[in-house]
Amino acid sequence: MCHVVIVGGGLQGVEAVYLAHKAGWQVTLVDRDVNCPASGMCDSFIHADVTKKDPLPLSANDIDFMIPALEDDAALATLESWTREHAVPFAFDRTAYATSSSKVKSGRLFFRLNIPTPEPWPKANYPMIAKPSRSSGSRGVRILASPVDMDSEIPHLIASESLVIEEFLQGPSYSLEIMGCSGHYLSLPVTELFMDEAFDCKCVVAPADLSKTFIDQFNEIAIHIASSLSLTGIMDVEVILHEGELKVLEIDARLPSQTPTAVYWSSGTNILCLLQDIFLWDKLIGDGPLPDVRGVVYQHIHIRPGLLEVAGEHLMYHVGPLKIKRSFFGADEAITNYRDGVNEWVATLIISETDRQSALAKKDAVLADIRDKFHLDLYLDRTHYLLN
Repeated sequence: MCHVVIVGGGLQGVEAVYLAHKAGWQVTLVDRDVNCPASGMCDSFIHADVTKKDPLPLSANDIDFMIPALEDDAALATLESWTREHAVPFAFDRTAYATSSSKVKSGRLFFRLNIPTPEPWPKANYPMIAKPSRSSGSRGVRILASPVDMDSEIPHLIASESLVIEEFLQGPSYSLEIMGCSGHYLSLPVTELFMDEAFDCKCVVAPADLSKTFIDQFNEIAIHIASSLSLTGIMDVEVILHEGELKVLEIDARLPSQTPTAVYWSSGTNILCLLQDIFLWDKLIGDGPLPDVRGVVYQHIHIRPGLLEVAGEHLMYHVGPLKIKRSFFGADEAITNYRDGVNEWVATLIISETDRQSALAKKDAVLADIRDKFHLDLYLDRTHYLLN
């Protein structure tokens, strides 16, 4: 049995532990927070702060490989040094990550490769979106609807290259994971992303409602970027379809959260098994995009007395250890802190059916059943007003 060490028990760690168990692996989780979300899902837990230079309390003898599930530069440097010293494969591409973790650097890459992207400030028209250069997801994102919103702080941040401002584009959003090594790349199925009012992803649906022409274009864009970075491992590419054109919003050369599980349930492909192929045996089996097989909905919910709320994955973070539950109120599986008798809980529902429309219909039935069982008269599912 493969023994994998996953470092980071946040939402990326939840994704990694979940998929590692689907692969039948033994999982050791390392985190400085004993109550981190993934701590309730692993086989063994090590309490350690890897941002410090103290020796890691690990024995390399029985570790097959290590996966980082965090975005802390100090921690990544420590882990890279430790795995090199102990000859443990480390599923991380430092060079690709250095580019993707900076929206300024990745923007320069897109410009050099002639990749379509939103128009940057000051050429962009209002509304615009401001995003921290070194932050993923929705953290620190704000909308600039008019010149009034362009306060005195923002030009200073632009000058220090800590903030990126570009035109705010409306349209459906999509994600694609591309994996590879030694110049050989494999595109995974495209997933569709739905955002809450803070632009945090609240739902992932597969297969994406996107034509084959656009899927082929998306694959070409992803391969072009991966090739330019000589990617070893995994990279997530997010695009928006705006006025008939795919435009790249961001890339992340690390294990993402949310979409890998949707890909697993839709196509049967486990991204962690592909990472194992790449970092243990320097190979990647397969060529061309993988097929979608089933419809999948991956949805976050928050239950409070009288209310069912749908919102972004931030719901799942500060809630303590999570567990995997099967056949959860009609959903195939759920990642949740639910316990009998509690009146407030969160869950990531995983719903699978033969096709996209059937999965969406099943999701509606699951939510209706939960509302009925817990007498939840109120239902809240917000989207940012600019997207309405």
